[in-house]
Amino acid sequence: MVGCCQPEAYERFFGARQARLDAGRYRKRGLGGTSRCLVELAGDVSETTVLEVGGGVGAIELELLAAGADRATNVELSGQYEEEAATLLAERGLSDRVDRRVADFVSEPVAPHDVVVMHRVVCCYPDVDRLVGVAAACTRRRLLLTFPQERPWTRAGIGAINLFLRLTGSGFRAFVHPFAAMRAAADREGLSLERRERNGLIWESVAFVRSSPS
Repeated sequence: MVGCCQPEAYERFFGARQARLDAGRYRKRGLGGTSRCLVELAGDVSETTVLEVGGGVGAIELELLAAGADRATNVELSGQYEEEAATLLAERGLSDRVDRRVADFVSEPVAPHDVVVMHRVVCCYPDVDRLVGVAAACTRRRLLLTFPQERPWTRAGIGAINLFLRLTGSGFRAFVHPFAAMRAAADREGLSLERRERNGLIWESVAFVRSSPS
């Protein structure tokens, strides 16, 4: 995950308990609805490399590897996910095909990958232009994002969450960013919008593609 505010605040918010819950849910039920949508938007991933930013325990990249991707990289700000992620990789015999890094993706960008995934990451970073711009620059073929819809109820909900976090002393904050800003950042890096899908009343997912090799 990227640095939404202070790294310590993020790691407290997304800690070991959350990692255990995420891993257990994935083992029992597989991917959730918005995660499945991103896998579908990825299309044919045969012989590709995948970069997942803020991937947590790495469920989406596991599915993309099962669908034919060659290798994956996971960049996550919280080190609390590493133990559960390593167990999931070992269970599926994929430990040698995934490079996991604990780092701030925006400050320490990685080499380009064919497919770049940010599932519910945009809403955790204040500077959407910078975040999406760095992700787009790392994308050879397809950039996939899930983020809150620009709706009155999502803004009200995020506002209530942030108020609670402030009152409880947490440094973590969430954001509802304009889709136009994301699209402009992707456009500047040579990506164009391919698909935009609503996921219920709260989330939406998009696929940006590069028309020529990066």
